[in-house]
Order: sequence, then structure tokens, then C-alpha cells
Amino acid sequence: MLAAGTKVAGAAATGTHDSARGWKRVTGPVEQFLAGVTARLAEEVREFDSGLAAYAEYALTGQGKQLRPALLGLSAQATGGLNESHVTAAVIVEMVHLATLVHDDVMDEAEIRRGRLTFAANWGNETAVLFGDCLFAQALQLAASYPTPDVCRAVAAATKRVCSGEILQNHQRNSFDLPQDEYLRVLEMKTGELFALACELGAFLNGAPATAQSALRKFGLALGTAYQLYDDCLDVFGTEAEAGKSLGTDLVKGKPTLPVLLFWEHATAAQRQELRELLAHWAPGTFNRLQAMLSTPQTLRRAALLVEKHLRAACDALSGLGAGKQGLIELADYLRCQARTLCARAAA
Repeated sequence: MLAAGTKVAGAAATGTHDSARGWKRVTGPVEQFLAGVTARLAEEVREFDSGLAAYAEYALTGQGKQLRPALLGLSAQATGGLNESHVTAAVIVEMVHLATLVHDDVMDEAEIRRGRLTFAANWGNETAVLFGDCLFAQALQLAASYPTPDVCRAVAAATKRVCSGEILQNHQRNSFDLPQDEYLRVLEMKTGELFALACELGAFLNGAPATAQSALRKFGLALGTAYQLYDDCLDVFGTEAEAGKSLGTDLVKGKPTLPVLLFWEHATAAQRQELRELLAHWAPGTFNRLQAMLSTPQTLRRAALLVEKHLRAACDALSGLGAGKQGLIELADYLRCQARTLCARAAA
């Protein structure tokens, strides 16, 4: 028993290490840019009241993958190059994203995020909600610093759409017969929108043609949807080491995520009843039982195909761009590899 557990833990650690190395290869072309974004986020701590400094530092300096800043940087490189205005834009997008994470962890009652305690676990829900609002406001204040109001409008519109998607998802709790189109629409809103904003801003700040901006926005929407599909699977079939967050929080809240929806479509009446009972009466061991129930070959195969479909759509959207699009293609390929590895491991 102990030996088997040790083997799984070792495999998870190895997979996480390989993933980190693969991500470093993808972001290599914008490594200095991302370092600048990290430094600017740390500087933003000073923009909050001194009594909030500890909160700001905790929220703004926790290292994630910087996926959205990377998208913005790669989109800028694909349309002319990087400058300081792109650093500010990446800080804005990342700050909006961090605000949504602070609020998400309150709603999901999650304890771990990016390998450490969530903001709410440290300081409570009330402070977390209010400080998440502060992050949103600071992001908009930064967006208003551009000479054109277009950036602020785009950031405000994207933030509104992200929050709307979260509300709609909450309304869908325990709706396991949810049409797939409606489920995907919500994913595009709550996750794809910030990906699209990052890609679009990278091109806009270079004065790229409207066709290029539109292509990059479509790429971001499709990639972001694919990423959320993958993340839904990671929440069920992954490990906390590779996810860097509490697992099963969506299941606990009855959110209709991809593995549940796909399983529900081909489940028997008895299996559906068992699934509802497990979700309604959460107890120690429930997550392991759900994980085993949902790991059917059909569910895993269809999940991998749906991720692949959206990644293909993302890459197709870039067909009109030049050679500079290669970095974005490689990022999509990285996600494709991660999704395939996850589903193959769960099926083993």
C-alpha cells in the first residue's frame, strides 16, 4: 500500500516537473517581458493603502504560470514587438484575473491556490471579497492611464463578461443535463474572455490592423475555452501538486463541469442517482469514489476530443498572421500535450 502510494506521488512530481520545463520553453521568447510584469505587479503593492500592504503583497506576488501575460506578450511579438505599454496591459489583465481568483476561492470555499493558502483561508471571506473589489478597481485605474479610453473600455467590458459568466455558472448548479452549447458559452465568458482580452490588447497597442486584432481575439476565446475544459478535467483527474489548488471544489458545489456532463450523457439511471447522492452527501472518500466513477474510457476520450477541437479552432484563427504566430501555436501545442497526458493517465 505504501509502495503504491509512493510510486503515484513520484509520478505526479515528475509530471509536474516536466510540465514546468515545457512551460519554460514556451515562454522563453517573452521571458524578460514576464519578468518585467512580475516586477510591476510587486510595485503595485505601493498603490494600496499602507494598512492593506500585507494583503496586496500576498495577492500580487504569488507566482502562477502568468498564462495571460504570456499570451499578451506573444501576441505583441506576433504583431510588431513589445514595449512598456504591453507590460502595463499585462499587469492589468493579470490583476483582473487575480481578483476573480480571490472571489472564486470564497465561493468555492477552497483552501489551496498556487500551492499555498488562499486569500480567504488566510484573512476570511469578508476581507477577501472586499480586497478582490480593490484589485478590480486598481486594474481599471491603470487602464484609464492610457491616452486612449479604448483600453479602459475593453478591460471594463471583459471584466463584466467574466463576472456574468461566473453568475450564470452558479445558476447552473446541479444541472447535469445542461446542453453542451450553453456550458461552452459560459466557459467562453468566464475564462476565454480574459485570454481574448490579453491577445487583443497585445495587437491593439502595436496599432495592428483590425483583422489581426480580430484573429487574435478569436484565438484567445478558443484557447481559453480549451484551457477551461482542461482545467475542469484537472479538477477531477489531476493532483494538487500539478494543479496547485484544492481539487474537487467544483464537484462539491455541484457545478456542471465537463467530466460530469459527459458521464451523465451515457450514464444509466442508477449511475445518475448514485452520482447525485455522492454530490449531495459529501464525506471523506467521496472524491476518490467520484474520480473512479467519472474515469470511464468514453468520458475521457470525449473530453480529450473536445479540448482538441477548440485548440484546432484557436490555431485556425491565426491562419492569416505571419511567422510571428509560431509562439502562440507552441502555447496551444503545450496545452494539447497537457490534456492528452492527463486523460491518458486517468484512463490507465
